[in-house]
Amino acid sequence: MKNPVIAASGTFGYGKQMQEIFDIDVLGGFVTKTITLKPRKGNKPPRIYDLGFGVINSIGLENPGLERFKRDYLESLNRLKTKVFISIYGEEFREWKELILSLNKENIAGFELNFSCPNIKKSPLYLNSKWLYSFINRLRPYTKKLLIAKLPFLSNIKDIAVSLKKANIDAITLINTIPAMAVGAEGKPVLGNLIGGLSGPCIKPVALGCIYEVKKVVSLPIIGCGGIMNYRDVLDFLNLGANAVQVGTANLIDPFVCKKIIEDLKRYYEKKN
Repeated sequence: MKNPVIAASGTFGYGKQMQEIFDIDVLGGFVTKTITLKPRKGNKPPRIYDLGFGVINSIGLENPGLERFKRDYLESLNRLKTKVFISIYGEEFREWKELILSLNKENIAGFELNFSCPNIKKSPLYLNSKWLYSFINRLRPYTKKLLIAKLPFLSNIKDIAVSLKKANIDAITLINTIPAMAVGAEGKPVLGNLIGGLSGPCIKPVALGCIYEVKKVVSLPIIGCGGIMNYRDVLDFLNLGANAVQVGTANLIDPFVCKKIIEDLKRYYEKKN
């Protein structure tokens, strides 16, 4: 089978530093940290908290902005053989449009649309199917590259998926981090932004449940994301119907984890066959 392991947005940076550690062309794909039109400083610290069973982060989409991203990172990304997806976010439609038009001619496979970051002021967490259908319909004509919608856990996830299918989205990533809070010994929130996004092994059952529900209503390609720590987790997502997976938090623990998972999957399938 084709390599289904993609490095998720956020924990792999923009690939430049990771290329110094190992050959990231072994990956099935790589999603950059989210880019916005203008630079963002992100949220005030502390920004990350380890719960033991998962991690809460409140980075706030800190990034250098489009122009510096193009200047500092695009050259190295364009040389990669693996599929590169650029994660983008805008507060207004014109920002999404400008990001796509500016990056559309680069050697990338497509864009992952970050509809689900829980730790920014204008968080798009409260999505509805009518708005998303209209948004993707407006955005779709500006690129022939793949458009992937990264979604959070939503009670109306099936309606959202149907709308995205009708609007000709190419794939859906399920799921982003879940809004959460951690309280320290003094009984006060430990994050500077108070609320952050929960990730890691604890959200894997939620991600699997979302994929199960979405597969009931649409035939869109699905990229499973949430709590993948080893090759056995990958198999769970694939067996449930995901077409590929993204590895996120595990990269914070072990920068070589994607490479290890790919090697373990290869041994598993060789043994199975």
